[in-house]
Amino acid sequence: VLHIAELGVVLLLFIVGLELKPARLWDMRGEIFGLGASQVVVSGVLLAVVAWFLGYAFNAALIVGFGLALSSTAFALQLLEDAGDQNTSYGKRAFSILLFQDIAIAPLLVAVPILAAGSMEFSVENLKQAGIAVACLVGLLLAGRYALNPLFGMIARTGAREAMIAAALFIVITAALVMGYAGLSMAMGAFIAGVMLAESSYRHELEADIEPFRGILLGLFFIAVGLSVNLNIVLSNWWAILLLTPGLMLLKALVLYGLCRLFGSDHNQAVKVAAVLPQHGEFGFVLFSAAASTTLLDTEQSSFLIAVATLSMALTPLTVKLGEHLQQGAEHEEMDEDFEGAGTQVLMIGFSRLGQIASQTLLAGGCDVTILDHSADRIRNAGTFGFRIYYGDGTRKDVLRAAGIEKAKIIAVCTHKIETTNKIVELVRSEYPHAKIFARSYDREHALHLIGDDVDYQIRETFESALAMGGALLRGLGYTDEDADHVVADVRKRDLDRLAMQAEEGSILAGSEQLHTKPVPEPLIAPKREARAIDEQTQKALESQNEN
Repeated sequence: VLHIAELGVVLLLFIVGLELKPARLWDMRGEIFGLGASQVVVSGVLLAVVAWFLGYAFNAALIVGFGLALSSTAFALQLLEDAGDQNTSYGKRAFSILLFQDIAIAPLLVAVPILAAGSMEFSVENLKQAGIAVACLVGLLLAGRYALNPLFGMIARTGAREAMIAAALFIVITAALVMGYAGLSMAMGAFIAGVMLAESSYRHELEADIEPFRGILLGLFFIAVGLSVNLNIVLSNWWAILLLTPGLMLLKALVLYGLCRLFGSDHNQAVKVAAVLPQHGEFGFVLFSAAASTTLLDTEQSSFLIAVATLSMALTPLTVKLGEHLQQGAEHEEMDEDFEGAGTQVLMIGFSRLGQIASQTLLAGGCDVTILDHSADRIRNAGTFGFRIYYGDGTRKDVLRAAGIEKAKIIAVCTHKIETTNKIVELVRSEYPHAKIFARSYDREHALHLIGDDVDYQIRETFESALAMGGALLRGLGYTDEDADHVVADVRKRDLDRLAMQAEEGSILAGSEQLHTKPVPEPLIAPKREARAIDEQTQKALESQNEN
């Protein structure tokens, strides 16, 4: 059951890959090979020392230490997904560590027979296997780059949804089997396939098709992990397991915390990473079983280590709760999704500060609006003021469809997180290209990104309020309303003209994907002649006021 259920982890890594474009993955290379490698090496060495003190032979202690250093990709990613923290700073760091651990399993499996033999012999067979691994990896990258998009385009033109589902499953399983044949992680193969399709226009459809299979098989995986425990071993060594498991998890959590702080995380981020990754993972099962098939570990030692790893997984939700307690964070409350009565000309996603005021304007103008938000507290508070808000995640295609997006003429994206806004805009533009998108941008850089994504309208959340504040300051200095309004209008025009120019330059140079580079700030000052005229008018106004 566990062998089949491991497909759940494979599908999970494929969906994660769909969220990571190659450029973004390249940007994470420092954390993957810096923080991730440091975690595996430091944790592996310290846990190997503990195993050596507990009586394991030196070679066996190395495999035990590095096997326990690997966290559970399935558990950790599921926890991050449930909390909606995949795109947070700590979520990205946790994922970088998990990704390097998936890479590390391959050399660790190669090391098992070498350590069992007690010598490092490189035979022709070893070189052949290394060549196969490189060839499989290159072939998978080339197929993903040049073959997958045309294939899904051809299938999409048939209109057969079942064919699309079958093709998606075929691609995922084939990529996993290719990497497995190469001696690498099957989950890594699925992840690479996902990354290759991250920029495809079909990725949202693929994610929706794969999701049900991923949920069933991943749930089966968790059941199989529990079934893999040898209860006789647990009963005969219960005291050692109960003492050793929390101690090893604490050691691993301290290493994670220290390394995260060393790599620039603040206290809160480091605690969150340490709370979500202290368990020992499913790759340990594979490593310990491989070691048991040699002379490194006997069957009883392997079963004991698997019991420790399984108990650490069971304790993971408790460590996450402990991390939340240390953060003094409010619990994320879930509500039932009920879209009865939804479907108007305007669908607003996110009932933020900007969204609250904008929705009042719509209602005052006699326009109905469907509001979608993912915060239970915000929905409950808004209900006391008569707003009808629907609970749901606006980044999901099925939720948008249930909320009546097909009836809406305008999609107002008022979410406050940049990553969430970008994801919604990309989804709506891909699946509903005829809908108008009005979006709230965080800053100038984000505004340029949204312009590159062809939104119909965007506004920086503080732009107009800052202009209003500037006008009020001018009036406080003695400017007339007319002069103050003239200066504010001039600054607004200059800023919007410059924004349009920067967007045009960005699209000419490299397209919308390069608009993430921060724009060079320039002072928005009035011409000297105009400024001098305004100063003279201000001086006359002040002199007249003094005479009065």
